[in-house]
Amino acid sequence: MKMRRGGRADSRMERKTVEKYRRMHMKSLCLQLSSIIPKEHRTTSKNGLTQNDSLDQATSYIKKLEERIENLKQRRLTWAMTETNGVTVGFQLPILEVRHRDMDLEILLISRVSKRFMFHEVINVLEEEGADVVNASFSTVGDKIFHTIHSKAFSSRIGLEASRVSERLKDLVQ
Repeated sequence: MKMRRGGRADSRMERKTVEKYRRMHMKSLCLQLSSIIPKEHRTTSKNGLTQNDSLDQATSYIKKLEERIENLKQRRLTWAMTETNGVTVGFQLPILEVRHRDMDLEILLISRVSKRFMFHEVINVLEEEGADVVNASFSTVGDKIFHTIHSKAFSSRIGLEASRVSERLKDLVQ
């Protein structure tokens, strides 16, 4: 009979020890969680924070982050952000930029992967306007496709009318 009591006592001590380590581990995790919350989102009182207060603040901070993520996802769907000289400017896709210099014409076209257009139609427009495509390349970054086309005028006498090329390409990709 004493064996059983000793066994019970040992198992009780084991449970107490296990529970003590569990509480210490939970306290450590709560402290770690509260240390992650930025100071701007913490509210402190004279008596300090209890674990419940700390968990409440962590919960509200996580909810704010979720709202912010959702807001940014919505903005990303409608706007493409470009940084120029440290200034962030928003552009609606597709973006078409036509640069004309002497006999050269450079076209930059940024569109979404989901917005398909026929690339050969862009080349056809250039050829119809008197341009010979020298180089064409594209790259995909995230959900955007960046097209770059370099071309030269067929004839120096005829030249290129950049505004007309730009208008025709806008009609094509919009």
